[in-house]
Amino acid sequence: MLNRRTLRIKVMQSLFAYEQCSEADYELAKEYLVQKFSPDLNSMEVQDKELLKSRQQAALILIDRKHHGNKPDNIPDTINNSSDPVVEQEVSNALTQYARAIEADLRFLKKETVSGISDLEDEYHSILNLFPALASVAAAEKRIDHKNFTSHSVIKAIAGDKELSGASRTLRTGWDSSMDLVRSWFREIIRTDEKYQDFIARSKPSLDEELGIIRHLLRKLVLGDSVIGSYFEAKHLRWAEDKEIIRGLVEKTLKTIRGDQGFQVQKLSLEWEEDKFFVEKLFETAARLPERFHKLIAANTVNWEVERLPLTDRIIIQMAITEFITFPSVPIKVTINEYIELAKDYSTPKSRQFINGILDVLARELKKSGDLKKTGRGLIDNK
Repeated sequence: MLNRRTLRIKVMQSLFAYEQCSEADYELAKEYLVQKFSPDLNSMEVQDKELLKSRQQAALILIDRKHHGNKPDNIPDTINNSSDPVVEQEVSNALTQYARAIEADLRFLKKETVSGISDLEDEYHSILNLFPALASVAAAEKRIDHKNFTSHSVIKAIAGDKELSGASRTLRTGWDSSMDLVRSWFREIIRTDEKYQDFIARSKPSLDEELGIIRHLLRKLVLGDSVIGSYFEAKHLRWAEDKEIIRGLVEKTLKTIRGDQGFQVQKLSLEWEEDKFFVEKLFETAARLPERFHKLIAANTVNWEVERLPLTDRIIIQMAITEFITFPSVPIKVTINEYIELAKDYSTPKSRQFINGILDVLARELKKSGDLKKTGRGLIDNK
């Protein structure tokens, strides 16, 4: 099941992608200026190459000056006068192009972040459905007795669950169209596994033993280092993180199984609309964080230039500030502790201590300025 740490990780990853897109978009804007003030090799007219070179240099200097310290949505309105109106106009065009590009990237990544999270439930269903598909392949084999696997009570419960079957038909998370692949997995991976061979050789496996073989196949083969694991990894860019969520959902499902009494299909989120709001708000607000907060970060990073901080640290700080000022019910200490953990897992060895110190200082500054206002459970830290 989703938790807020998982959601924060997803947002952090998307913000990292957004920053990379922003840098690429800015380079494209500069390339636009280079091309605008380069000689036209197809032109028959005489061209002033020195003037073009001079304008190109001036344009690249001007765009860097205009871009530095300005948020993208304000760029077109904050261009200063230039001594060369041609340079000024082309820089304005380039920055407008840049602003439109990053706005499109932001909308796309926001949508992809939410859809990527919701797709995890589909993959959870797909993993569950893989076990009955493997059992159907085993049933077709005549040389070896796979009865313990084909008549497996847990697999039969999965195959017979109406809720899962209905969702699978709607979302197409079954394996009917990929049975050739399932057959190759069974023959190459499952059938040759020692624990599987030991399981099918038993006289009458208990429920615990049935659950044990499912957990083994899940951990070591389906989500482990195998061709099956590689299949899912190739399908999903962030499978390394996502598979832990899916494994947790499957494990919780197995815990609800009691013999022939069926099982309980797990929900990815108990409050999806609330989680979706958290993700969208955190991502968009952090991406559009007002300039005064960037200045606040710069003023409180002693001996560090904000531009020279590791990108992951900068994103973590921006997310924490967003959470401070946007989610009044989240306690300050919860926010700080969560982003310390993100820094520990995803940034440099020194980042944890740095993030701890800077967020503590920023929380005090935001309280003083009135930007940080907590309500309800969020007041716990304000005593």
